[in-house]
Amino acid sequence: MTRPSRTRHFLRDDDLSPTELIEVLDLADVMKAKRYAHQPLAGPRSVAVIFDRPSTRTRVSFANGIAELGGYPLIIDAQVSQLGRGESIADTARVLDRQCAAIVWRTSGQDRIEEMAAHSRVPVVNALTDSYHPCQLVADLQTVREHKGRLAGLTLTYLGDGANNMAHSYLLAGAAAGMIVRIGSPAGYAPDAEILNRAAGIAAQTGGRVEHITDPHAAVDGADVLATDTWISMGQEDETTARSAPFAPFAIDEAALAAAAGDAIVLHCLPAYRGREIAAAVIDGPSSVVWDEAENRLHAQKALLAFVLERS
Repeated sequence: MTRPSRTRHFLRDDDLSPTELIEVLDLADVMKAKRYAHQPLAGPRSVAVIFDRPSTRTRVSFANGIAELGGYPLIIDAQVSQLGRGESIADTARVLDRQCAAIVWRTSGQDRIEEMAAHSRVPVVNALTDSYHPCQLVADLQTVREHKGRLAGLTLTYLGDGANNMAHSYLLAGAAAGMIVRIGSPAGYAPDAEILNRAAGIAAQTGGRVEHITDPHAAVDGADVLATDTWISMGQEDETTARSAPFAPFAIDEAALAAAAGDAIVLHCLPAYRGREIAAAVIDGPSSVVWDEAENRLHAQKALLAFVLERS
């Protein structure tokens, strides 16, 4: 097979075409069934995993996943590295790409990870930015497909902050999968218009549909999948009081679940705050697939790393 000359990065959900997304999901399923059968990082080759922000699931799943791929996870706390003391992103990339097979970064601005990719000769993977959470979405879609048997044609409703990274990633990845994606949020917390338009363009090719709905009852009506996230993202802690009232109607509680399809499943990327964005009876109830979703971060990210490494 002739390999492309350019490095493949995964910086936002639409860096994978609809066809490539299914290829990665298929590989994730294979890797879940045979966890140690694929060793593209044998050597071991290292992958730099950089954290500007606190993490549980991302840290654990990438560390274990890289090891299961035969590699060595080089976990870097940015605050105790020279990157945290002002060394440029470009210089950091030039050091890491000579020693590591790939770079994974959990950071803030999307511009930061794009700069890293612009200067790296090895794949750069977005482990979370303020704009997107694409690794989470591959795991979420793997989970939905496991429980529903398909993605295309399903209605997925995300309730909460329509302007956050999870909403944006649901729009792009859900559209690529041919799903009907509803973002239910207060009017003042709508998705970024450019991202919504981009998702609509993708959906037009896959048979999906995307929409922003400000009525929480209409958003959940008949949905096959309900998803949510914390209302207060990192860095927004001072907005807790101001957000409580407008977001309260968009909680996934027993009433919201009852209005969805009878066999609806529930997603939450965690951490969860029971009694706020999701009721304890829902996240701990029979419709919740949250713990499958959390495990699938491991398998989805292994597949993503294998995919970008093979094509770089």
